[in-house]
Amino acid sequence: MTGDWRMDRIGAALRGENPTVLRRLTAGFAVIGDVQFLPGYSVLLVDEPDVQRLSDLPRSKRLSFLSDMDQLGEAVERVCRRLDPAFRRVNLGILGNTDPFLHAHVWPRFEWEPPDVAGKPVWLYPRERRSDEQFRIGPQHDVLREAISSELDQLRSAA
Repeated sequence: MTGDWRMDRIGAALRGENPTVLRRLTAGFAVIGDVQFLPGYSVLLVDEPDVQRLSDLPRSKRLSFLSDMDQLGEAVERVCRRLDPAFRRVNLGILGNTDPFLHAHVWPRFEWEPPDVAGKPVWLYPRERRSDEQFRIGPQHDVLREAISSELDQLRSAA
């Protein structure tokens, strides 16, 4: 997956051109991460490109964004638990240090992770691992994509 959509992820999602979009949620887009060194890594993108911080949203939309983050986290947790018996937990985070738009990370964590990073934040993984071409999103992740999308559909219909 390459192209200009990476330069404007939210705009591309709004135009239906972002290939990582799993589902449109109430206040944003659930997308699968560009890299899958931790299988199931996903991101929630706010649906307003100019919003940089959670506090930029009106309270009702802020709560919707947080609810969407919860749904995406639960969907990833359910899928990872089903697909990998070594699944341990999901970490959720809104950091905002690099990209100038509001987004939330959903990181699944596993028992098979190297001991030197297993109990630490994922950004402490070596850069080489986080950017390794073998973990780039591609057709090999179609089952994972469909499973997370299906879980999101189930969670939304149950709400």
